[in-house]
Amino acid sequence: MKKLINHPEDVVKEMVEGFIAAYPKRLKQVPDTSVIVRADAPVQGKVGIVSGGGSGHEPAHGGFVGPGMLDGAVAGEVFTSPTPDQVYEAIKAVDGGRGVLLVIKNYTGDVMNFEMAAELAEADGIQVAKVVVNDDVAVENSTYTVGKRGIAGTIFVHKIAGAMAETGASLEEVTAVANKAIENLCSMGMALSPSTVPAAGKPGFTIGENEMEIGTGIHGEPGIERTEIKSADEVTDTLLSKVLNHLQLAPNSKVALMINGLGATPLMELYIVNRRVAKILHEKEIEVHETFIGEYMTSIEMAGCSITILRLDDQLTELLDAKADTVAFKK
Repeated sequence: MKKLINHPEDVVKEMVEGFIAAYPKRLKQVPDTSVIVRADAPVQGKVGIVSGGGSGHEPAHGGFVGPGMLDGAVAGEVFTSPTPDQVYEAIKAVDGGRGVLLVIKNYTGDVMNFEMAAELAEADGIQVAKVVVNDDVAVENSTYTVGKRGIAGTIFVHKIAGAMAETGASLEEVTAVANKAIENLCSMGMALSPSTVPAAGKPGFTIGENEMEIGTGIHGEPGIERTEIKSADEVTDTLLSKVLNHLQLAPNSKVALMINGLGATPLMELYIVNRRVAKILHEKEIEVHETFIGEYMTSIEMAGCSITILRLDDQLTELLDAKADTVAFKK
């Protein structure tokens, strides 16, 4: 294992410390936790939004904390759900009196621990709502989850819900629009190489030099097929066809598109994937309102990518276009 770290057990703690040190005017850390919040948290009179999960997916989730997106993010150990008490501290830190929305990726540990934290907060008199993102259309009921997994499409939910909260909307309204985004969201990914959890010291799975995995999860969970390496266009066709089959987009539909790198994929390759996606969507008379290309939700140093499509209406378009100012996402 080659990693630029000190001690495996200190990776998350030192990462959070370094992250806060880089952006002290934007962000602050809740003392004795791995919770990152806006520097001005709690924002009074605004619904607070908290997300999080295991570390190793950077810039998710701390990179999306800031005006127009998240109020707080909780970093668990690498590929491990944050504990209920950590999520509880995040909820308390961002509660501005209008309630708090939890945006949870659909993994069993995340769902259970965030729900336990919500119960603790509600016992304190804080109103808490939650949404569960399940955008991965590759498989259902895999290693980490019951039902479809939550992957890079979660970033669009952060953006939509965050923009709605900035308008002064109620917790019910913010929750409703977050669920609306989830219902119109599909993603699918693939991997060329595995990733290595520092504490484990070896790759989470093995894959041959000339092999690739189609439908991989962000923790290296198995997909739908292991095959010989195919061309970028062939891979893109496979991923996009499954996403489009789920969304059933009519001609003249408007969408937002995300081509997400998993940690070790050059931008060159992501643009090659986007070239094919753009061509197919144009042929199908689907309007791409905006494209986002880069690393939004990674898997440590896994090579691979995912494709996400969000179907837009006038409300979702307006919220997607609204101002956001975070480390990893700006509008």
